[in-house]
Amino acid sequence: MLFLYNIITLLAAQLLKIVALFSPKMKLFVDGRKSTFQTLANKIQTSDKTIWFHAASLGEYEQGLPVIEAIKEQFPTHKIVVTFFSPSGYEVRKNNAIADVTVYLPLDTISNAKQFVELVHPEMAFFIKYEYWPNYLNELKKQQIKTYLISGILRENQAFFKWYGGFYRNALKTFDYFFVQNESSRNLLQSIGFNNVKVSGDTRFDRVVSILERDNSLDFIEQFKNNKTTIVTGSSWPKDESLLVKYINQSSDEVKFIIAPHNIKSEQIQELKNVITKKTILFSEKDNVDLSNSNVFIIDTIGILTKIYSYADIAYVGGGFGNPGVHNILEPATFGVPVVIGPNYSHFAEATALVNMEGCISIQNQTQLNEAFDLLLHNEDERLEKGHICSTFVQMNKGATKTIMNHISD
Repeated sequence: MLFLYNIITLLAAQLLKIVALFSPKMKLFVDGRKSTFQTLANKIQTSDKTIWFHAASLGEYEQGLPVIEAIKEQFPTHKIVVTFFSPSGYEVRKNNAIADVTVYLPLDTISNAKQFVELVHPEMAFFIKYEYWPNYLNELKKQQIKTYLISGILRENQAFFKWYGGFYRNALKTFDYFFVQNESSRNLLQSIGFNNVKVSGDTRFDRVVSILERDNSLDFIEQFKNNKTTIVTGSSWPKDESLLVKYINQSSDEVKFIIAPHNIKSEQIQELKNVITKKTILFSEKDNVDLSNSNVFIIDTIGILTKIYSYADIAYVGGGFGNPGVHNILEPATFGVPVVIGPNYSHFAEATALVNMEGCISIQNQTQLNEAFDLLLHNEDERLEKGHICSTFVQMNKGATKTIMNHISD
């Protein structure tokens, strides 16, 4: 099976080069990997001590950040190497301040894995949430490098737990320890013979709790808000926006709206602005403008959404009408903000929990969105209660990083 996997991986590598000719995102995926080995050779000496973290994309990087920070504090003389699989993670965080080296992970071939591990020679390797690359894992095992899964989450429908999943189960045997988010993940691993597992929880809670300790002020948002009730929409997709725009256009001028779309391509931003009848300003147009006169503020940039949530009275988090579903609801929740989301959230434990606890409202259509916003706008007690549920939930679930670090330190 491993032989077949390696043949498929080599064929995929060639196919991706062709696809890259027609896809800008795939071009980043392919071209970005061309310099990985040279970058590693330039930045890592044979005498360096290193620790490697791998994240599939941006969400996994953010999830692993508390552990990366804790490791850096405990091992200050080690170099931190962070790898990404996806361009959507690497391109946003390639200049992060926490890692000494940030690169794309080369495709999972035997030769790539051997060369990568030889150049990085990590003392420990951490895979965040998922991504099980057999050749990399086998090479780490061969070199006797301690390998951990952190904030892992496993589901019954994964190949590991099927009759044909022997090849995939072998990949799991390379891990020294599994730190998983919930009991069901631990039970699934134990059902196939893995007892080197601990329920540590989700490190994202630690990350969002730490946000409260930072300076989240933004003068231009404060000017725009102008002490009025504000609904912040984060990571919205066109389906989310079609519902939101209809609500915005019929809303009172006493309510302010901030929209931070998932896609900030100029043509899509302009299309969004054109269908809003309220006075609307873009982030890119904000200089030398009295923002308090506008009703809608569209954020056509990245990197400031978390701070913007601190100004929200109500949050709408996008993605819930797509697949796999809703984006990160913990960022607004940590600020004690009630959250509204679309219907697709079942793959996200935190969203499921907050919907069940009634701190988060899931809507399926325009009528339900209107009702949810009207309830939260006109009933302050309801708004504050749901916000309290959200912030308490986040605080009650912090501590995963400490659990992981205690085990590593033993």
